[in-house]
Amino acid sequence: MRNKNLGLNEYKFLLKAAVSSGIGEQTYAPRMVFHGREACPTYEDGILEMEEFFHDSIDKLFKRNKISPCEIDVLVVNISMLATMPSMAARIINYYKLREDIKVYNLTGMGCSASLISLNIIENIFKNEKNKVALVVTSESLSPNWYSGSDRSMILSNCLFRSGGCAILLTNKLSLKNKAMFKLKQLVRVHHGAKDEAYDSCAQREDNQGNTGFHLDKKLPKAASRALVDNLKQIAPLILPIRELLRYSITIFMKKMNWSTTKGGPKPMINFKTGVDHICLHTGGKAVIDGVGANLNLSEHDLEPARMTLHRFGNTSASSLWYVLGYMEAKKRLKKGDTMLMISFGAGFKCNSCLWEVLRDLDNGNVWKDCIDNYPPKSIVNPFMAQFGWLHDHEDPDTFTIPDDYFIS
Repeated sequence: MRNKNLGLNEYKFLLKAAVSSGIGEQTYAPRMVFHGREACPTYEDGILEMEEFFHDSIDKLFKRNKISPCEIDVLVVNISMLATMPSMAARIINYYKLREDIKVYNLTGMGCSASLISLNIIENIFKNEKNKVALVVTSESLSPNWYSGSDRSMILSNCLFRSGGCAILLTNKLSLKNKAMFKLKQLVRVHHGAKDEAYDSCAQREDNQGNTGFHLDKKLPKAASRALVDNLKQIAPLILPIRELLRYSITIFMKKMNWSTTKGGPKPMINFKTGVDHICLHTGGKAVIDGVGANLNLSEHDLEPARMTLHRFGNTSASSLWYVLGYMEAKKRLKKGDTMLMISFGAGFKCNSCLWEVLRDLDNGNVWKDCIDNYPPKSIVNPFMAQFGWLHDHEDPDTFTIPDDYFIS
């Protein structure tokens, strides 16, 4: 309501977007939004948002795993939309007084799929160096990136993205194997940046009034679908049993030869659940979750962790995968020997995926511990339509205005 660039039609669009977003009422936004400074954030707002998260999550990670900061050999930090000098990785090194010989990587601009890119960096280092411990920090700074204009393609980002983050320890030390939760089995990355349609589908830019925001194009679902298909083509032979690959190949061949008994029937689909027990899906939005669910023929049980994470925490960018994983753990779904496929999307346009093996039964408390008993709720319908449905009673955009003293109670 503080955004003076919005009129009646923009409010109607915003209402429709918020109601259909799949996001609930308990997500987290940057402090400057609640202080009423979203139109004029400071440089320090972005830094403080990140440091507050760093100190809390990394402290807990070290304490829970009884790891000293001096034991960290590799640090990878990914925050796409905040570049500082010194870097955010350098700030972590300074605060925790990490070793001088630490290998450090600071990733920006890699979007929501950045955490799997961070994993890939660690994976490649571990192939060449033994007995190492790595720390991955994944988050997103919303403070300098809250959109205050009226472009509909950029208003959407305010409806989807919320504050959050995760810190992860990885190791190839055999002595720490008994403490490990997961083992990385496969990782595949696909980048469609050479295709203009994919490259332009989501990007940070200025609108016609000079307001910076994150543009989400109508072509985004198609770009995501194509990247997903290409990624799955690569990872499927690595993780699925031969019988499923053979069944799918025969089905495709019969359809091409017009030998199928169900002409014009459903499109042949490969069944990823024949080789994967759990799907950990990026919470890019309700449309992304629905689309991947349809493409992979997933059940509502499979999609529940992603839907509930979107409802409780929103899209926390590259860290959202780990909130979905936390839901599975809190619900005691993950048992020793299970396999889990992670799928993430990101600007560029990218689709990254990896396969984990669960090394022990997991039921530890995590970020979900204070609310997991309330999930899934009976309804995830957003209350905004009941609260602001009166917007649809107005028809003349030239005469409709929001009073300066109007506040949401």
